Amino acid sequence: MLGIIGGSGVYNIEGLENTRWVKAESSFGEASDEIMVGELAGQPIAFLPRHGRGHRIPPSEINFRANIDALKRLGVTDIISVSAVGSLREHLTPGMFVIVDQFIDRTFAREKSFFGSGLVAHVSMAHPVCSRLGGHLHAAAQQMDIPVVRGGTYLVMEGSQFSSLAESELYRLWGCDVIGMTNMPEAKLAREAEICYATVAMVTDYDCWHPNHDNVTVQAIVKVLLENADRARALVKGVAPRVLGDEEGGACGCRSALQHAILTAPEARDPAMLEKLSAIAGRMLKTT
Repeated sequence: MLGIIGGSGVYNIEGLENTRWVKAESSFGEASDEIMVGELAGQPIAFLPRHGRGHRIPPSEINFRANIDALKRLGVTDIISVSAVGSLREHLTPGMFVIVDQFIDRTFAREKSFFGSGLVAHVSMAHPVCSRLGGHLHAAAQQMDIPVVRGGTYLVMEGSQFSSLAESELYRLWGCDVIGMTNMPEAKLAREAEICYATVAMVTDYDCWHPNHDNVTVQAIVKVLLENADRARALVKGVAPRVLGDEEGGACGCRSALQHAILTAPEARDPAMLEKLSAIAGRMLKTT
């Protein structure tokens, strides 16, 4: 099943049928909202509003663990994150889509792992985005003549305030390409859950570094977001059959991220943690 995490405007897709909202079950608390499930050309698809319907949850208060756990329990195998970002590069103009392949995580007030005392695991994040999913997104965007760039580094800041000028310039020196507030720890948790994950970063502004553009405002961002909504919906519609029809998807390395990641000996594992992680790590906990 393909899962989409993003704004509510992405869900009004032409051809989406048999839709219904289902309760997001999770052992990690309340997810951002219910999950809308439906079918697109006969294929299952699930949508989760990251900030809740009506955009009522700020980035630092999103329960990322509950969101990913709920999608895993629903049967989601691939996640496409649709996210608004600021540009840190002249050539990444507002309205462009960036299929990022790297992250720098500068968040500090969020739960970043499903694992902890009683059950310890360390997954690799060297390549935090599924290249297979990224390839499908890039191909679909090109086919639809959506302005898109493949590859880039996404700096994830805590928020909810935007960057200072000094911060924006620092991130540019670090080699970052776009900046946003939502894709970490989302990508880390998807990896722990052995779910393929890719990001469509929709550029809304130039952050505050650009000398020839006004400082970022919510009004300016919303204007570009609305302009991007149609293209985002078209991209989801176009990429869904590519992802769900990919016969090589089952062998993707993302699906075995926990294969050698769990360190806690079976006899030392906390029963409560085993129960809590039954969906996220059930494949490994049954065999090790």
